[in-house]
Amino acid sequence: MDSTLRISEIFYSLQGETNTVGLPTVFIRLTGCPLRCVYCDTAYAFTGGEKLTLRQILDKVEGFNTRYVTVTGGEPLAQPGCNTLMIALLDAGYQVSLETSGALDVSGVDPRVVKVMDLKTPASGEMQRNLHANIEHLTARDQVKFVIADDADYLWAKQQLIEHRLAERCQTLFSPVMGAISATQLADKILADQLPVRFQIQLHKYLWDDARGK
Repeated sequence: MDSTLRISEIFYSLQGETNTVGLPTVFIRLTGCPLRCVYCDTAYAFTGGEKLTLRQILDKVEGFNTRYVTVTGGEPLAQPGCNTLMIALLDAGYQVSLETSGALDVSGVDPRVVKVMDLKTPASGEMQRNLHANIEHLTARDQVKFVIADDADYLWAKQQLIEHRLAERCQTLFSPVMGAISATQLADKILADQLPVRFQIQLHKYLWDDARGK
């Protein structure tokens, strides 16, 4: 276990999103991201960080009393050692989820990992980076997330939902960009259109605002 990864932070908090929202979780935030989404709230993870071995990372995770681990970024798959890290966590008995932008190939991700893939909407400024071939590698235990900033984003996300039959393939999440579209407005749209999606807000931001490490 002498492989190293560059880590921005490892912290313990409540899962703020996805279908495990509210569960105590260890977050491993890898440094680096090839995308520059307009609404990004983790730009501090683009650079810097600390090089840690797999053993050091596992030791830190073990210090928290939870079986849930989320590997996030930045874009965690941008680091070649990401898959090795997730396999090591799985083999140690953790339930592992991966938060990925959807711009990098997910075909090599261990099938035991729950993939939470963000399809970039028009307002993100990075829609052209979506790797739609990734959709074929999603299963019923995985999730697709749409972060929605305005009406155009909503209509685009709705189109993707139908075109790729996402509700039949995996869980689909619609989330509002805080400060751009109200949570109530998005919820009303989902109900009016009777969409088979899970509405979510970023729970951690309501609890701790934008505090880093939460």
